[in-house]
Amino acid sequence: MLEYPILTLMLGVPALAAVACLFADAANARRMALAATLVDLALGIVLWATYDVGGAQWQLVEHGPRFGFFAWDLGVDGFALMLIMLSVFLMPVCIGASWRSVTNRVPEYMAAFLLTEVLMIGTFAAQDMFLFYLFFEAGLIPMYLIIGIWGGANRIYASYKFFLYTLLGSLVMLIAMLYMVGQAGTSSIPALQAYDFAPEAQTWLWLAFFASFAVKMPMWPVHTWLPDAHVQAPTAGSVILAGVLLKLGGYGFLRFSLPMFPEASGALTWLIFALSAIAVIYTSLVALVQADMKKLIAYSSVAHMAIVTIGLFAFNRQGIEGAMLMMLSHGLVSGALFLCVGVIYDRLHTREIARYGGLAITMPRYAILFLFFTMASIGLPGTSGFVAEFLALMGAYHVSTWTALLCTTGIILGAAYMLYLYRRVVFGEVKSEEVRTMADANSREVWLLAPIAAVVLWMGVYPESFLAPMRKDVGVLLARIDRAAPRSDSVPTAGRAPALHVNGPAEAHR
Repeated sequence: MLEYPILTLMLGVPALAAVACLFADAANARRMALAATLVDLALGIVLWATYDVGGAQWQLVEHGPRFGFFAWDLGVDGFALMLIMLSVFLMPVCIGASWRSVTNRVPEYMAAFLLTEVLMIGTFAAQDMFLFYLFFEAGLIPMYLIIGIWGGANRIYASYKFFLYTLLGSLVMLIAMLYMVGQAGTSSIPALQAYDFAPEAQTWLWLAFFASFAVKMPMWPVHTWLPDAHVQAPTAGSVILAGVLLKLGGYGFLRFSLPMFPEASGALTWLIFALSAIAVIYTSLVALVQADMKKLIAYSSVAHMAIVTIGLFAFNRQGIEGAMLMMLSHGLVSGALFLCVGVIYDRLHTREIARYGGLAITMPRYAILFLFFTMASIGLPGTSGFVAEFLALMGAYHVSTWTALLCTTGIILGAAYMLYLYRRVVFGEVKSEEVRTMADANSREVWLLAPIAAVVLWMGVYPESFLAPMRKDVGVLLARIDRAAPRSDSVPTAGRAPALHVNGPAEAHR
């Protein structure tokens, strides 16, 4: 067991570096930001190596002083550990991706990204509900600035839309949190996960949290802020938005909705399945007709995150483990795809698909990397996407065969729009002299994408490395659901949802 507060240290390093960047010139700000993110990555590796797989549910717990309405209580379980690792892994990549593309107000830009890292890690590590809310909501601020200051032509509209959508839903969640503390007499997340709220109150509390987490995912139909935010954000902003910030919604469902309101979660499974199935099919069809590369990948993110919600609310081990792997896989693959878009955008300064073509001839190294991440997004066996989708859909199949079938058609559509994108950008004839003279991916760009490709392969070939830390936590979550309403079998009958009502037998959702 570590003798020093590693989680506080992981928050302190980028926080101090962010302040230092504000007083540095552009070159030194870049160096300090990269150094701080690499230190946090090293601390994350120590955190993972220290974590006792199969040990206590909450580990590396830190109890600090109370500041007004919240306490500085930090700790990790397997879910939080994996998402913290995703955050610290992608952040140095974001700094590297911005090394040359961002030239104005560089110190402020680097400080905003470092602050984002602090707030992401804090959200996943918080063990006090109000501390979680503080980190969860404060994460809006640096991303709002990144989009609004360093974004594209319509950055002001996109940043306001992003901020208002995500803020309004969270205000309802805050009201629910105040009620919960009044009822339970504590704001400790572990204690609240063991508290049994009245069944009649659970539905309203679940809906209040759903209002926030559904927007963060984002789920259909509150997803419309995401394409605008992605299109206008700088490349690194899109990477961290898709890679980590979208995962806050899925983490919220895991941390709050499922363990704290298990009866309401079971009663409203039909709502999650319906919205998710619509999202998978609808956003995949919309992605097929996009002319902007970033907007196409943004719509694909909505479809992939819908697989996450379906897996989470399958209430079985396959579904929950698949949902967590899907969050990790999507964070890596979608982030890499946005980096691939950024590579050619830096050369031609357009994301319009029709302007490209023939890059296999002019940029062969880039074409290979882009192909790999395209296949991973589709779910090619041997990549992380295949394992994640297979487990999540298998979990859904045990609950609702129709939902699994509908979502599988979305996977086929995903192959259609990603291969269609790749064919138009990489194959065919070179359409202009500008494209003909584009330089291939340089060593910096290759080194940014290569580590992501390695982890995507690692997860696809040996997913046990990522599943093992979470396995006990999945068992604890399922046991919590069972205590709320025991099920006759650990895996529900195919075509039926688990009965989670305690007041008499529940009618199965078809």
